[in-house]
Amino acid sequence: MSNKTKQVPRRRFLKNAAAVAGGAVVAPTIIPSSALGLDGAVAPSERIVVGGIGIGRRGGYDLGCFLQQKDVQFAAVCDIKQKRRGEVKQIIDKHNGNQNCDMYRDFRDVLDRDDIDAVLIATGPNWHATAAMTAAKAGKDMYCEKPVTKNIDQSLILADTMERTGRVFQAGTQRRNLPHFAFACELARTGKLGKLKKVYAHPAGMQALMSGWLPAETEPDPDVVDWDMYLGPAAWRPFNKKLLDGFNFEKGGGFVGAFRGGGVLEWGSHCVDLCQWAVDDCLPPVEYNTPENGELVARYENGTELIFREKGWIPLGSCPVRFEGETGWVEAGDSGRMVLSSPELLAGREVAEIGGYPATFHVRDFLDCVKTRRQPKGNAVAACNAHIACHAANIALYLDRQVNYDNVKHEFVNDEAANRLRSEALREPWRL
Repeated sequence: MSNKTKQVPRRRFLKNAAAVAGGAVVAPTIIPSSALGLDGAVAPSERIVVGGIGIGRRGGYDLGCFLQQKDVQFAAVCDIKQKRRGEVKQIIDKHNGNQNCDMYRDFRDVLDRDDIDAVLIATGPNWHATAAMTAAKAGKDMYCEKPVTKNIDQSLILADTMERTGRVFQAGTQRRNLPHFAFACELARTGKLGKLKKVYAHPAGMQALMSGWLPAETEPDPDVVDWDMYLGPAAWRPFNKKLLDGFNFEKGGGFVGAFRGGGVLEWGSHCVDLCQWAVDDCLPPVEYNTPENGELVARYENGTELIFREKGWIPLGSCPVRFEGETGWVEAGDSGRMVLSSPELLAGREVAEIGGYPATFHVRDFLDCVKTRRQPKGNAVAACNAHIACHAANIALYLDRQVNYDNVKHEFVNDEAANRLRSEALREPWRL
């Protein structure tokens, strides 16, 4: 399947070399200090070997965060675009000081390599869940960009797959590793605001739109752009270069399952995720209503309201959240700042203000978990529940009426139309 010359993985090479050495005269070898972990380098035994899948605009940023970590060895890049494969290889080779980064256009070739420990999945949203579950079954850990899933069923299967395979999964919800968001969620979670009444998310608009069908254009050679692999599990549609930009908000632009997702899913996978953290990562809401006065109200089993609100409050930057309890409230946003109903809520603590929502801390959390095998902040269960809330809200928007979700049966209550929207058929040969 590969479009590169076959190379022997490093671990297999070392094993074979040891076997040969047992029956032959071997010349003295000069071992560089980097291989021994000297001069500030990390020894090979402590490095995490990573491959990249779909390293576009957002993926390029993530790649930079990975390359900052001394214990990461980026060894391969996969992309359906020939030009992008070459560009990313140049970045990695320049960082590594060699020409050893391998290129692929089929991500399964990366997963077949025994020397790859983990993968960065930064494709368009259409591929996230399928690539992640394929990677888990291949024994790889993964950092996966969001939105993580295309529908409710995928969310449940994703969480089950990661538990069953024991893989480390980190959704790209990097705000979970920023101190001011973490502190705001801690206040809500631990009762410092009193009994929690409302948690507010601020998605970028509230529309559930069907994916578009653009006019057919001449399909490029697969070595240049592999259109069939780009579509992957999505329903077939003719090639159109506008679709190659991945998720976007143009009419007819990128596709996420039955829905394009709109702002509810794109931004909701961040701000709704934070609201889920504030309610202690409990199961998602059970009731979803249509918007009134710019607010879509969902309710948890215990009565706490999750409110999707189109307009923000205090100007704290993008992705603002607000948590209200009986005795206090807190807001936080991407500026790195918080606003509290009372300074006493700080209780003498200093909370660092880190603006611009960097992913470096989130990547570090993932890498540490690869080594310790603990669950990262953006684990699959947390991602599953936050995404179900977004998908269910999208279904209420699309049907333009209230829907009620059963967290035990994982279906909508007495609602055939809503239940048909929980999943979608995948194009052959892809399976979950």
